[in-house]
Amino acid sequence: MSEPQVFRLPDVGEGLTEAEIVAWHVRVGDEVAVNDVLVDVETAKSVVELPSPYAGVVLELYAEPGQELPVGAPLIAIGSAAGEVRADPDPAEAAPPVSVEERPEEPEEPAPAVLVGTGPRAAVARRVHLRRPEEPSFERAPAAGVVPAPVDRRIPVKGVRRATAEAMVRSAFTAPHAAMWTTVDVSPAMRLVRRLRADRAWRDVRVSPLLIVARATAIAVARHPEINASWDDAAQEIVLHGALNLGIAAATPRGLMVPHVKDAGTLSLRELADAIDDLVTRARAGKLAPADMTGGTLTLTNVGSFGVEGATPILNPPEAAILALGAIEQRPWVVDGALDVREVMTLSISIDHRLVDGELGATVLRCVADILSDPARALL
Repeated sequence: MSEPQVFRLPDVGEGLTEAEIVAWHVRVGDEVAVNDVLVDVETAKSVVELPSPYAGVVLELYAEPGQELPVGAPLIAIGSAAGEVRADPDPAEAAPPVSVEERPEEPEEPAPAVLVGTGPRAAVARRVHLRRPEEPSFERAPAAGVVPAPVDRRIPVKGVRRATAEAMVRSAFTAPHAAMWTTVDVSPAMRLVRRLRADRAWRDVRVSPLLIVARATAIAVARHPEINASWDDAAQEIVLHGALNLGIAAATPRGLMVPHVKDAGTLSLRELADAIDDLVTRARAGKLAPADMTGGTLTLTNVGSFGVEGATPILNPPEAAILALGAIEQRPWVVDGALDVREVMTLSISIDHRLVDGELGATVLRCVADILSDPARALL
């Protein structure tokens, strides 16, 4: 009989110390092949699919969804199809296993979902889905003459949300922020957006104002590379980055994520569109890789997608600048001395005043604004 293989939680990111089990893709008794996806885990940066390093039959699952495990803790035991020996992890590291013996049910327990294995030993696995306490029904309560009392809910702060909170606090209290903004006539940029959307060659490409601003930002950074910098506190040095790794802030069900378009300054408008679409789609689906979340040098955040006119965003540490796009609105605007209705947007920039002075920040903001006012010449 061959010994089973125990797959332990690996370090899937830079300096990862723990991860949360999001969902299992296998159950006890399933046969798996090498590189079959076993489980989704959420780290401080993203949700990652872990593939199997072994082939065989699943003998044990050592953690439940929602449970946090340290790096190195046992995740799953896999044995050969003919094997009957089950791996027992180190008791000091092991989390309560999902696979359990049949026990009498407590009267108040919800009925568990029973997963029966198909391997030689046909182990029985139970995953208990806890039912949330039933919230009072507003319709039922008034019918009974009772007004329901508001109920507090507590949400654990962990994973991406905890990492975001820690980063924002660190940024707000370590980097001296300065902010400035300008309102821009983006009617020419919006005409370009509509023209590209109608072009058959761009039929399968998601074209948005964010794309045009991203390309304008890349051009502005190429003209003023000092803005593409970060502060190295340990070395007490300013790092001027050679490549623009452009962060795109994306709201997801798991919280704010900022994946990066690597070397965005070298991409064509079409390549940039594909890269942004890919990142945002995978961010919202929880499919980002750790590499997508590291190495950023400058960030864009589109608060206009929420109908907000503008914002003064907090820096994404250790970056030197972040640009915010406001909502595009039709407003009266003076053009060549005459009043007209134009599409306008408020652009704002927050800078780390330790390494970016007001002149550089204003120059970069004005450069982006000028490109949006006449994008055809600058972009194409």
